[in-house]
Amino acid sequence: MKKFVCLLVCFSSALWAQRPEKLNAADIYQGLQKLSKTTSVLYVAAHPDDENTRLISYFANAKHYRTAYLSLTRGDGGQNLIGSQLRDQLGMIRTQELLEARKIDGGEQYFTRANDFGFSKNPTETLAKWNEQDVLSDMVWIIRKLQPEIIINRFDHRTPGTTHGHHTASAQLSLKAFDLAADPTAFPEQLKYVTVWQAKQLFFNTSWWFYGSQEKFAAADKSNLTEIDLGTFLPLEGKSIQEIAALSRSCHKSQGFGSSGSRGSEKEYLEFIKGDKAFQTNDWNGVSERDNILKICNDLIAQFDFKNPSASVPKLLELRSRFNTLPESGFRTYKLQELDKLILASCGFYIEVVTNSARMSPGTAFEASLEIINRSEIPLVLNTISVESQLVTKLDFPLKPNVGYKEKLKLRLEKDLPYTTPYYINANKTDGMFAVGNQLDRGLPEKNPAVIVNVTLGIENQTISIKTPVVFKTTDDVKGEIFQPLLVSPQLDVAFAQTSLLVKAGKKQRIELAVIPSSDLSETTVRLQAPENWKVTPEFIALRDLKTGQKQTVFFEVTPQKSDNTVLLTAVVGDNNEAALHRTALEFDHIYHQQLIAPAHCKLVVADIDISAKKIGYIPGAGDEVADYLKQLQTEVVVLDPKKVTRESLSTFDAIITGIRAYNVNKDLVGIHALLLDFVQSGKTLLVQYNTLDDLVLKDFTPYPLTIGRERVTEEDSAVNFIDPQAKVLNKPNKLTQNDFLSWKQERGLYFPSKWDEKYQTVLSMADTGETQKTSGLLIAPYGKGHYIYCGISFFRQLPEGVTGAYKLLANLLSVSK
Repeated sequence: MKKFVCLLVCFSSALWAQRPEKLNAADIYQGLQKLSKTTSVLYVAAHPDDENTRLISYFANAKHYRTAYLSLTRGDGGQNLIGSQLRDQLGMIRTQELLEARKIDGGEQYFTRANDFGFSKNPTETLAKWNEQDVLSDMVWIIRKLQPEIIINRFDHRTPGTTHGHHTASAQLSLKAFDLAADPTAFPEQLKYVTVWQAKQLFFNTSWWFYGSQEKFAAADKSNLTEIDLGTFLPLEGKSIQEIAALSRSCHKSQGFGSSGSRGSEKEYLEFIKGDKAFQTNDWNGVSERDNILKICNDLIAQFDFKNPSASVPKLLELRSRFNTLPESGFRTYKLQELDKLILASCGFYIEVVTNSARMSPGTAFEASLEIINRSEIPLVLNTISVESQLVTKLDFPLKPNVGYKEKLKLRLEKDLPYTTPYYINANKTDGMFAVGNQLDRGLPEKNPAVIVNVTLGIENQTISIKTPVVFKTTDDVKGEIFQPLLVSPQLDVAFAQTSLLVKAGKKQRIELAVIPSSDLSETTVRLQAPENWKVTPEFIALRDLKTGQKQTVFFEVTPQKSDNTVLLTAVVGDNNEAALHRTALEFDHIYHQQLIAPAHCKLVVADIDISAKKIGYIPGAGDEVADYLKQLQTEVVVLDPKKVTRESLSTFDAIITGIRAYNVNKDLVGIHALLLDFVQSGKTLLVQYNTLDDLVLKDFTPYPLTIGRERVTEEDSAVNFIDPQAKVLNKPNKLTQNDFLSWKQERGLYFPSKWDEKYQTVLSMADTGETQKTSGLLIAPYGKGHYIYCGISFFRQLPEGVTGAYKLLANLLSVSK
């Protein structure tokens, strides 16, 4: 029988959902089928979007197994198609997208502490940046906690170098974790909460892609493969497994993975890697109450009344009594959670606890509206309402059929309540790993909500406990009823206008800050911490009568010293010597609103950089902040709408630059393509940042032939060689040296062209360790009187990080025709 040592490791994913769950009769029937099963499956891969949503949907909805996806990272190192957010903020978005996906396909979601540091070409490089033992520990922890019989790897452990290094590493580590989870000497500190666990089978989810072609796969020996037909149609859902999977995958909007579902027979293949090849699932095997439990489950399924789900409640309560006789364990707790959810859903039970404030600071007193209703004839009694350990109300109040119970709860946030911000993002994280000290937190997508209301219900002679988060609720005239998490925020949000700023030594720089209170404040002060020899005026600024939500803008003047230096400027409020806090809001319609709380810093990059292009047009792509940082070069930057571009309007610019992946996402570029080439011919510069070879809106967007490839240089500290040291773009108006390629972030560049016309001039060469030199990261072609530039250099990462050399290179490129 499955066992856990401690119930503390069990948790309900429902607490992470903000909108109250409303199960229909089909959902309840599906839940009954899952209740009769004890098999569990863990799918393992490296990133958000790596998971095979078809298999997850199949196991969760057709086989009714408990199914989970373990993504080693949160996808922090990728690109973003829906905004300019990168790194930590992108990881937050992708975490929420995964949670939304699992709501659709029926799986659960977990992570390790591994940080997605960017593209990696082999597992050796990956494990040099990740802490292998910490990642293994987290994988073992999830295996011991979920106790899956079946583990499935998305990737092959035997083929390093053929795919992303994170991919191969995820499979290699999974093989180790498969054995270590059963070893009591491995990570023994976990055994305070869980027991060792030996999964029965480990598979590799192979496909024709891993064989090189469909023809090679068709001819291959499949004796070690298990074939699964995904083409199950679920009448209660009105969808096939593939259609459910497509809806799930379409949640990955930041990666542009909108998918169309398919129907009919479709095969997936699992290659047996290790374990017990003869293992067959046997539900409730080894449980003393097995026969009784299975009989009740089968009766519930056979006798379920779709028009009156409450008719199942007596047998569900009988089953609950059987569950309670089982030894105390995490397995029992999980099954009881699922059973209680079905009992309440069968009663048409509804509960919400809402407030009309989206954000509050610790210590705030507030009112929350509680609504409870029993929409069945089953007798329910509302026994108690409490918050945390404090009893609010003891009622013993009968919930009459279809008569709501409502109450206003007077609540207060604890003064030491942590802010709502990702628990894994902190000052101790590295490029390769997040730091999470508490064992019980490891693996969780996010921590529990700020305030949870506990309700106990009496039903016959049993008691059901319900945990409900306090959430923000509003009604939008267009979108209707909206639920969002209650966000605990600092009393003051202090934000620099720019988080990275290019400045010149000895020249006064105006620094702008916004101060936004989350509650009324009579007075405070704001000041800046800077190096001792820097002049900051005024010394501080006093603020009075601050009103909730009203922004006050303040200005300081800073005189930087010492050129080619980077300094962190810190905002401080009140008498505290610690950094003020800044709140970054992430608000998208397809995920719940998030926020990141971090110290209010501004990186000042002290450098003297010239640019000859005095007016630059920027055509947006998939989302980056390059245009904002270009303005720091003291040049005029105008964001252009291609629909409004004319030959006359273009003539006023010295250079045009297109955003990342512009030719993948901006269809309006097709209409002005000829105008842009004429612009170059007239003596101007067009700089095209990287695009991918998939889904180009215009196939031939270059003046001379060029084929986009998949090559990239991922080692940010790789040597950069000057092919022609006398090249204009390396010398004017700024002299570039090897030092300008130090301190780059995450990568040099990506999607370098694989073929290009001889009319393009190569300028730089670079390579990852052990690879041949790549020369197409920067290609410059004289065209007419001007210059066309195709650039795979990742300016979109470097400029926000304040990389001086990236500023210099970009300034030179945009000035080349001047």
